[in-house]
This record gives sequence, C-alpha cells and structure tokens, in this order.
Amino acid sequence: MFDVPLRRVKDTYLLSLVPLVPKFVSPNHITFLAFLVGVLACVSAMIPGLAFASVYFWLFNRFLDNLDGVLARARRQATDLGGFFDLLSDFVIYSCIPISIAYGQYADHGVKWFNLSSFLAITILEATFHVNNFVLFYWAAISAKKAEGELTSLTMKPALIEGFESGVIFTLMFVWPQQIVVMSWMMSVGVGIGTLQRIIALASSLDNLEFRKNNKD
Repeated sequence: MFDVPLRRVKDTYLLSLVPLVPKFVSPNHITFLAFLVGVLACVSAMIPGLAFASVYFWLFNRFLDNLDGVLARARRQATDLGGFFDLLSDFVIYSCIPISIAYGQYADHGVKWFNLSSFLAITILEATFHVNNFVLFYWAAISAKKAEGELTSLTMKPALIEGFESGVIFTLMFVWPQQIVVMSWMMSVGVGIGTLQRIIALASSLDNLEFRKNNKD
C-alpha cells in the first residue's frame, strides 16, 4: 500500500551509502548476505532465549534487502538474474518467519501452546502467501506474453499488504513472538484482501483486453 510513495524516500537515503560499498562487492553479494542474515533471524527465533537476536538479524536483513537494489541501479548492474535471486530470497525468508517464530513459542512453552487456533493461524497465513504469489506470477507471465504493447493497462495495482506492510508485521512478530497467533490471523486477512484486490484488477484488465481484441477482429 505504501511501497510506491516510500520507494523514493528509501532510495534517497540509501544512495548516500553506495560510495561506502567496496567496488568488489556486487549487488548479488549483498543479496546473498541478506539471505544468510534472514536465515539467522529465523533460526534464532526458534531457539528459546535468542528471540532478541532475531529482531536485530531481521532488521539487518531488511536493510541489506533494500540496499542491493539501490546499489544495482546506482552502478547500472541491475540484472534479471539478480532480481530473481532477490525475490527468491524474500519468498523463502517470508515463508519461514511465521513457522520459525511459532516453533520458538512451542519450544519455549511446550505442548500447551500448540492448539488448533495456533495451527490454523500459521497454515492459513502460509496459504494466503501461496495464493497471492500465484496471482503475482500469473500477472507477470501474462504481462511478459503480451509485452508488444497491448498490455499498457495491465500494470500491478497497489494492494493492502505489500512489502512495507509485510516488513512491519514481521518485525512485530519478532518483537512480540507471544502474539504470533493474533498477528498471523491479522496478516492472513490483510493478505487475503490484497490478493482479492489484485484478482479483481487482473480480471478487469484481461476482460478489457479481450474486448478490444474481439473488436479489432
């Protein structure tokens, strides 16, 4: 929801850090480091007593995840492969965060914490991730297929839950892991609404394209 307006502000501040990055460090190096730090955030969230460390690892992951793209654009080193690895890293870490925090609560509190509500909260959240990702990738596939220009109206519409909102909610999960169930339910609703927004927008765009195509014929 706030990704587009915040991107310019984020890039302005991070551009000042680009000269501090050694020339031998590529954007892909930073992407890989961000992934490793994200894994450390998830692992530390699973270990009782290390929840505080997971917060710092996660915030460092977010910093690096934003820096790699800014560095790539500033040095004109942006590539499709780099974008692929960046998205792959995000999707893996995003999927692991709720599971890792939930496991940490189970390890800390035992069987009494694990019940139907906690199980459903995590599984439904993961399901909304997968459905949302399917819509995003189908949108990208259709856009690539129709890249000759007839899909100028088919641009990604903002949704209720995007990168910024996801980052905020995941940060709250790391800070207050005992509230993982409540926040998972809340995020499931938000992602579900955002997915529905994109489905409606995509269906409308495709319907308009088919209408124009039929009229041309």
